[in-house]
Amino acid sequence: MRTLISTAFVSLDGVVEAPGGEPGYRNSGWTFKDIEFLPEAYEIKGREQQEATAMLLGRASYEAFSPVWPDMAEFADYKVMPKYVVSTTLTEDDLATNWGETTILRSLDDVAALKETEGGPIIIHGSASLNQALSDAGLIDRYHLLVFPVLLGAGKRLFSATDKDKQRLTLVEHEVYSNGIQKNVFDVVR
Repeated sequence: MRTLISTAFVSLDGVVEAPGGEPGYRNSGWTFKDIEFLPEAYEIKGREQQEATAMLLGRASYEAFSPVWPDMAEFADYKVMPKYVVSTTLTEDDLATNWGETTILRSLDDVAALKETEGGPIIIHGSASLNQALSDAGLIDRYHLLVFPVLLGAGKRLFSATDKDKQRLTLVEHEVYSNGIQKNVFDVVR
């Protein structure tokens, strides 16, 4: 069984919307505004590219990343790995032609089936709505969270507000950086 890893920049109050910039969100780019850049705080991002064997995205994140990431040197490892996008509306004609193999999945059942295949970890970037649905369905195995020392109030959240049974997590890696960012890696307890 493959491990499904959700990776996110998240505010202390749980917002994941527009961390690097996105039109229309009033706090767009909050990860880099007034927070000292420390390369060591982002070490996990490079490690994720080395350890992941596939990427999973929701439609909106796919549409935001696919025109930009294929040509970015810092995401070169992602360019060549298989990508999966969960969407009920995208067609093959909508897929980027310069970003490697991409498969459209139509449901959470398709994601569950993907997890049952042979292979290494699958990383999920962005994709707030997909993350919520996957978490609620018990499909996420690990969280890589960089928690930023900001409170944003409104915005898309990593976790849904669905009333569900408690889900236990085990902290397997953590570090706090001088700029206030916290790295927290949690495994989901089954």
